[in-house]
Amino acid sequence: MRTVTLLGSTGSIGTQAIEVVRAHPDRFQVTALAAGGSDPGLLARQAAELGVERVAIADEAALTAVREALRTAAEELGRTDWAPEVTVGQDAIVDVAGHGADVVLNGITGSIGLRPTLAALAAGSTVALANKESLIIGGPLVLAAAAPGQIVPVDSEHSAIAQCLRGGRAEEVRRLMLTASGGPFRGWSRADLTRVTPEQALRHPNFAMGRVITTNSATLVNKGLEVIEAHLLFGVPFDAIDVVVHPQQQIHSMVEFHDGSTIAQMGPPRMLVPIALGLSWPDRLRDVDTPCDWSAASSWQFEPLDHEAFPAVQLAQQVGRAGGTAPAVYNAANEEAVEAFHAGALPFPGIVDLVARIVDEHDAGPALEVADVLAADGWARERAREVLAHT
Repeated sequence: MRTVTLLGSTGSIGTQAIEVVRAHPDRFQVTALAAGGSDPGLLARQAAELGVERVAIADEAALTAVREALRTAAEELGRTDWAPEVTVGQDAIVDVAGHGADVVLNGITGSIGLRPTLAALAAGSTVALANKESLIIGGPLVLAAAAPGQIVPVDSEHSAIAQCLRGGRAEEVRRLMLTASGGPFRGWSRADLTRVTPEQALRHPNFAMGRVITTNSATLVNKGLEVIEAHLLFGVPFDAIDVVVHPQQQIHSMVEFHDGSTIAQMGPPRMLVPIALGLSWPDRLRDVDTPCDWSAASSWQFEPLDHEAFPAVQLAQQVGRAGGTAPAVYNAANEEAVEAFHAGALPFPGIVDLVARIVDEHDAGPALEVADVLAADGWARERAREVLAHT
């Protein structure tokens, strides 16, 4: 029985993780939940069902609503003697992450996931990492804090690579190939992309995700972040990491070995298996998802990424090679640009254009401390807002 802390429990990753836990009650005990606080009812129902000891919320304004929802949920489930500890604020999220659970699943979105990741690593927990930003912006800090095998990737692409790497030694790897759906605008030219609306950008062909991640998938910024993440997780140079467009998303990623063989990990375009592996690694749980139906005729296609229309991946490779605080600037500038796009202040191609401008202006220094990363993050956000104000 593994104890589990879920960070971002009301989001897509968190709710699916609870599905996995619910289906395997003999394997996991969730002891703590953390969430932003925007959905008090769902958070309370999760906490009451799982009987958690601690609940942390980021938004102080949500505290009263969460407390009331917890009381209601406890009454509905007949848990009259259950009263979890409730804490509030970003420090509360960090504290609950460092409480020492066997596994901490970090499903928070954005750079605010860095400090919780570091806290969980310092406490000796295995970190099932869905918050790619904390590794990308924290880079050397996170890797230095992690023992071998302490970070288990939950992104489907990196989970796929970790599974494929079981088929060979690290020194036998020639290249990694991350697959991308191509998003809702696959095949569009850069000129076509100028007319994209926020509503269109949120229509991912395969996954239901939050606004930032869904937009990042449409711009391919998400794939750029995944390239940096793959470099950091697996120690493979950027020149040996490729992206291939695979619209069906049945193959989640591949590893090519130096003898010419390629191992691919296949499965439905869902997150249940990567999440389950994040919780149970290195073991596999039974009957997590439905496998591919090989008796049904189907066609899978692969095509190169159009870097002219979608320059985010090449920009990410540039940022990753620069290292230091550059990835933090890439990520922060993008988050500001995404908000501006959805507010109608920036055209769709302008998202990556703005990120490129801010990255170009930044003099990347080493990320020696968390304060260095957060300072670069803050500078990028402020500079992006200045540029937007004069656009």
